[in-house]
Amino acid sequence: MVNKLSIDVGSTYFKVATGASIEQHFRDFNKEIFDDLNHKCGELISKYKKEDVYICSSANGGLSTLIIGITDSFSLKYAKNIAFNSGINIIDTIIYQNIEEYSIPSEQVDVVIVVGGIDSTSNIFGNSLYSYLNSLNYSNIVFVGSSQDAPSLEKNINDLVVLPNIIDNKLHIVEESLKSYLTNLYQLDIMGKEDIKSLYDITSNQIYSTPYIVNKTLPLIDANFSVVDPFILIDIGGATTDIHYSKDLVDENIVTNNEYDRLVFKKLGVYKSKESLIFTAKNNEFTYELLTHLKVTEYIFEETSEKATKILMQLAIFLVLCKMSHYKQTYINLKLLSINSIVLTGGITKVLSDDEVEDIISFFYQKILNSKHNPSIVMDHNYDIWTLGITNKG
Repeated sequence: MVNKLSIDVGSTYFKVATGASIEQHFRDFNKEIFDDLNHKCGELISKYKKEDVYICSSANGGLSTLIIGITDSFSLKYAKNIAFNSGINIIDTIIYQNIEEYSIPSEQVDVVIVVGGIDSTSNIFGNSLYSYLNSLNYSNIVFVGSSQDAPSLEKNINDLVVLPNIIDNKLHIVEESLKSYLTNLYQLDIMGKEDIKSLYDITSNQIYSTPYIVNKTLPLIDANFSVVDPFILIDIGGATTDIHYSKDLVDENIVTNNEYDRLVFKKLGVYKSKESLIFTAKNNEFTYELLTHLKVTEYIFEETSEKATKILMQLAIFLVLCKMSHYKQTYINLKLLSINSIVLTGGITKVLSDDEVEDIISFFYQKILNSKHNPSIVMDHNYDIWTLGITNKG
């Protein structure tokens, strides 16, 4: 759109888009984000009013959450769905009844979500929860369980935020309050980070998480791409890999307002998470066969060449498809044989050719799923999906 500037601050790149063009700049990690962005794009940014600049960011990897719930079937399942679709990264989930068996995460958790029970139940949580929380390093905590348990938890947990139950009395999901809280928490988190909050010097609009923006774009992408439902979108970045998928691809569908849901694999990136990606690859029994197929050896992991980056990106595609298949049980398994289109966006589209992507996806289907299924591959070479999302958000 005319007179609007869109900026994405990623873990590896800046993207800056006007109505006429889009630029991509590799970040200088020796500089603060604002200083680096201003150095590379300051002349362009100075042409726009603050109210006409729209920014999203995944530079800090997004917020992390730990979820404590009662069952996988309802409380944990619903809370995970809301967190993922709010752009939040889940580091772990805990079944409350077994909480004493869980280890304490070593890193600080941005937000703890406690959930469980419909409003007609009470006395679900007790001392074992409080003991665990006393040992946990976290910044925020929210309760979205039975309203009858809220007073007791408020009495025993400092700074607890109480929101309406995300499970109604018919065991349906109620998502809006928690989703709004998590989205706003991301905003507050950014304002508390010196290197990000300085971006408010150039915008007067709310800064959203990039995955949130991308997810909101999916119902609109058929205007720009030849995409056929059901489809998945794979966004491979420097720190994480995000998957957005049509809800038709899951058996146990949660009835929400979203047409598409999100998964995130926090340790599958090709720059900041490179070592974790390589570790995951070495622990996949098909990796060495794939490397042979690509005519390289495991020594490619020790290189820093353009070819090595391409191999890592191809591996990331293969590994994330594995994680969503029956081969590796994760949060959810998708009906990959029902997919009509696979859309790829992010830095990967600037490095891999269409043929290189198609080769990996074909290898996955034949080797893991024993199938010749051939979904169409759609490459978002010019970041049109992100541009569409941030433009419509503004």
